[in-house]
Amino acid sequence: MKPLFFGTVKHGKLILDDKDRFDQYLLTLEGETQVVVGRRKKSRSTPQNKYYWGVCIRLLSEETGYNKNETHDALRMLFLMDHSKGIPTIRSTASLTTVQFEDYLSKIRMWASQELSCYIPEPNEVEY
Repeated sequence: MKPLFFGTVKHGKLILDDKDRFDQYLLTLEGETQVVVGRRKKSRSTPQNKYYWGVCIRLLSEETGYNKNETHDALRMLFLMDHSKGIPTIRSTASLTTVQFEDYLSKIRMWASQELSCYIPEPNEVEY
């Protein structure tokens, strides 16, 4: 597993959040290396996760009779199945960016409405 290091670029210079940790990691390497720098992807947010479990999963569990973990797994199979590498895998919701997670939530709301006639309120329509 390769560690990730975060920082900020100001005036063309990289300022690492934890330079000591980065320096310690460099001591474990010898010879040719690869450095990849890019924009930081924002993982799903805490409010998104609370809405997912507190509203979507709760309502669909009640509607289908499955427990929350079964419901979560079923939704992942429906909407996060990845066939791109030949062997089907199911993506983790924790790996999704905020934009990807909102797309996932939108697909769940639409599917629940069409397939189960179950209305799932938008995040701004309910407390969770």
